[in-house]
Amino acid sequence: YENLEMFGRLYHLPGAMARRRANELLARFDLVDAARRTVKTYSGGMRRRLDLSASLIMSPPVLFLDEPTTGLDPRGRLAMWDVISTLVADGTTVLLTTQYLEEADQLAHQIAVVDQGRVIAKGTSDELKALVGGERLELTVARGDGNDLHAAAQVLNPYSSGKLQINTDHRRLIVP
Repeated sequence: YENLEMFGRLYHLPGAMARRRANELLARFDLVDAARRTVKTYSGGMRRRLDLSASLIMSPPVLFLDEPTTGLDPRGRLAMWDVISTLVADGTTVLLTTQYLEEADQLAHQIAVVDQGRVIAKGTSDELKALVGGERLELTVARGDGNDLHAAAQVLNPYSSGKLQINTDHRRLIVP
């Protein structure tokens, strides 16, 4: 509670308004029962929610979140997804960095893929998935020689959407 109130005061909120906003955020992020405990006793998920609460003291129109679910358990991740979805529904623009593709798929309206500081692809989730391509079959022949792989390639070639790849060293056939 005191941390959130302090953040409000740092943003020049009057005392009563800072306390009211701290209480609203504690309730919103299910931290009311832990409000009087020291932060060092909080779980990782609770700390993430407290961090997010502090960033929302002033109800910013744009919020940058850098991997907000890293280190959270599955339930904590889903809870954070709900919070982010609610923020967006309430009109906050959220710029989210994540390494989790399912997170980007669930939360983002637009996605930019960045490699070494450069945007290499951008679009909706469906647009980016279409760029990646379709399904493929990988077949490993447990026994036999290279002739078995070539025979399998002849059988599967009519079903392929591209060039088959044969790796005789690993007895593997890849069918796009």
